[in-house]
Amino acid sequence: MAEIVIRNTNERIIGDENVRNFLNKYDVLYEKWDASKLNTELQNNFGLTDDQKQEVLETFDYEIKDLAARRGYQIWDVITLSEQTPDIEEKLAKFEEIHTHAEDEIRAIVAGKGIFVIKATDDTGYFNVELSPGDVISVPENTPHFFTLMENKQIIAVRLFIEKDGWIADPYPDPTFIKNA
Repeated sequence: MAEIVIRNTNERIIGDENVRNFLNKYDVLYEKWDASKLNTELQNNFGLTDDQKQEVLETFDYEIKDLAARRGYQIWDVITLSEQTPDIEEKLAKFEEIHTHAEDEIRAIVAGKGIFVIKATDDTGYFNVELSPGDVISVPENTPHFFTLMENKQIIAVRLFIEKDGWIADPYPDPTFIKNA
């Protein structure tokens, strides 16, 4: 279940309906998939082979195609990240730079955990969306954000793209952002 932490007040928002209502104010899509559908062997394997990634896509074929039909996605893939990922710290450092995209950025978390850090209004500031298996989130285009891992550094996520070349990140320098809020 997703949880939100508003970074400048430490207010925590819990419960699917409360999370969805908060995210709707910022046009952030939030849905749920049944992550328990995923083969148990794959749920705890954060170093998936290409064949295993294909099995993940096949497991969630209905959900992916439904989302693609509603939102115009053309291609999708599976990303796995963990301590065993080569150069994980360098990748995380790159991920943790605030940026925007010309299309929305979507993740369907099927195993592990991750965090989207999203900029809201000036009053609200930045908020974290802590994601768990089954959480699906789409950050709207041109919204400052970044995605990173939680302390355990383990995630398997389905990513969907409108553009066949994937997302192109446009840096968003923001002197008001405090990294460790």
